[in-house]
Amino acid sequence: MPPVAENRVVVRGAGEMASGVIRQLVTSGYEVIALEQPNPCFVRRYVCYAEAFYAERATIENVTAALVQSVNEAVKAVSNKLIPLLVDPEARRLADLSPLAVIDGRMLKENIDSSRDMAPVVIGLGPGFVAGQNCHAAVETNRGDDLGRVLYAGHTQRDTGTPSAVNGFTHQRVLRSPGDGKFTSHCRITDMVKVGQRVGEVSGLPIVSEIDGMIRGMLHNGLHVCSGQKVGDVDPRANREDCFRISTKAHTIGRGVLEALTSLKDKSTY
Repeated sequence: MPPVAENRVVVRGAGEMASGVIRQLVTSGYEVIALEQPNPCFVRRYVCYAEAFYAERATIENVTAALVQSVNEAVKAVSNKLIPLLVDPEARRLADLSPLAVIDGRMLKENIDSSRDMAPVVIGLGPGFVAGQNCHAAVETNRGDDLGRVLYAGHTQRDTGTPSAVNGFTHQRVLRSPGDGKFTSHCRITDMVKVGQRVGEVSGLPIVSEIDGMIRGMLHNGLHVCSGQKVGDVDPRANREDCFRISTKAHTIGRGVLEALTSLKDKSTY
């Protein structure tokens, strides 16, 4: 096994919250490698580095990720000031990457396979992580006074199942699949929609907006989805710039991760 790369961080997942963390770490001087699954599902495509899987490159607020096919390509991309996106859902290449830290940002609502022995520092985001058991630190992801708080012992809050309110709308602003099957969008991100407008379908079953607003996020066409799965969201504020900016929530979580990493790396022995 190669020696630990003291400035290297592997982030599992490159969706919305993980991308906020990735950008925070990169702009703080860390070299970051993102791991994703093939054909990843993510709604806010313009603020997710996972978009590089489909477009080969994805730039968010002047920081760019590039799809790579190997560890060697990942190391080369880092040297070129890019964030390599490597398809490795089970993190089998961790030994080859030999990072100082692993951040699990997949937001799975439960911990499936992360553990403290994956790297000298392991940090988990949100529900399912227990600091001191399956990670060295956990970062709270639920909105409220504790958002971004770092836990060095104990578990994060459970998933509430309720989207955050925007102009008083919670569940109404989220577009969900009416069944299992192939997703097809009838709108693009930044399009304005009205109540009752058909914005997409799943195997012929319609997806209808419940509010007026702007499409802020939408899955890629052709992906297979399950009944009830989130496929998009409508923002009643209709601010176009918000479609392209990392959210305050993701920024706050990113700062929490940076705090945890700064604290733990000074205590780790590697």
